[in-house]
Amino acid sequence: MNTIDFILSYVVWSPNPAVFPSFERLRWYSLLFALGFIISQQIMFYIYRKEGQDERLVDKLTIYMVLATIIGARLGHVLFYEPEKYLSNPIDILKVWEGGLASHGAAIAILFALYLYAKKVPSQTYLWVVDRIVIVVAMTGAMIRVGNLMNSEIGGKPTGSDSGFVFARDAEEIIETLRIPVASVEAYKPSERASELTGNGIVPVNFDIKVEKGGYSEADLKTAIETDVKYVLTRFRSSQKYLAENPETPLKYNLKDEGDHYLVSVYTFGVARYPTQIYEAVSYLIIFLILYWIWKKYKSRLPDGLFLGLFLISVFGMRFIWEFLKENQVDFEEELSLNMGQVLSIPLVVIGIILVTMALKKGFKPEESQGTGS
Repeated sequence: MNTIDFILSYVVWSPNPAVFPSFERLRWYSLLFALGFIISQQIMFYIYRKEGQDERLVDKLTIYMVLATIIGARLGHVLFYEPEKYLSNPIDILKVWEGGLASHGAAIAILFALYLYAKKVPSQTYLWVVDRIVIVVAMTGAMIRVGNLMNSEIGGKPTGSDSGFVFARDAEEIIETLRIPVASVEAYKPSERASELTGNGIVPVNFDIKVEKGGYSEADLKTAIETDVKYVLTRFRSSQKYLAENPETPLKYNLKDEGDHYLVSVYTFGVARYPTQIYEAVSYLIIFLILYWIWKKYKSRLPDGLFLGLFLISVFGMRFIWEFLKENQVDFEEELSLNMGQVLSIPLVVIGIILVTMALKKGFKPEESQGTGS
């Protein structure tokens, strides 16, 4: 295999989920989540202005959307994926920062919240509001999936080939907590090990561990590396999922004295997986651009329900497809022919087809129509 083929083959993915390493509370996921709503609000201001609606209503609409998204996504995960865990310990439902959000729950909650919003705004019908809001929801969904990628979460199944992403962040973070004085850990793809690729999706990965000199002798450090680092790479659940270190063989590494510190280079292997976060993000971005282009062309001439139907078909249709490449989120999905994400997507796609059919039967509104319809 030549160097170019190796460069194009796979990626060792291990970004810091914090935007600023010195300030762990601001994470890429939170930032992108918030930016999604901020940008969406500005787009809705533009839509309201172009269609002669009161722009001040966008602030109220934003509050409904934010609350519905967070509450719905959290309750969706609780009810659809881990009901026994959370219903036996309800206080954990509030721990949103620990993860566990479901887009299907968010979709249902948003539809309900917009119904409540439309009841208080006589100048806008429910379907008119929903048809506009799904445009920006698609864009926000794309940004949230990029946030998932930065968190190294909701990844794909093994590709079975030497292309894909090796998610190494979890292993890095665990190694940093070892009893040896670790200053830094960096996982990367080693170009000098290209000959070790065999085409089966088990690919070379190196970990460079910078160890501060202190109370450890070189002999003690070697012992710690051969036991503790080996344990991290083979016994933790995340390592067993994302890495492929053989637990039966001695750890391969090189220890170098760098003067004021030691540099430990560990030679191991990872599992190449589909970067489904990217697939979904690109899909949702394209859906956003298409819906926005159609709206720009037709605006108030759009038949009510058309955009909601197109959104449900495209977003959850793509979700159904990408789920074939995604790792299951909870253990019980291993026993299902279709995972929970796919099962929940089917009725939403069916509803979308019905809505599009009904909207197309009505046809586009006359050019002179400026109302929101019924």
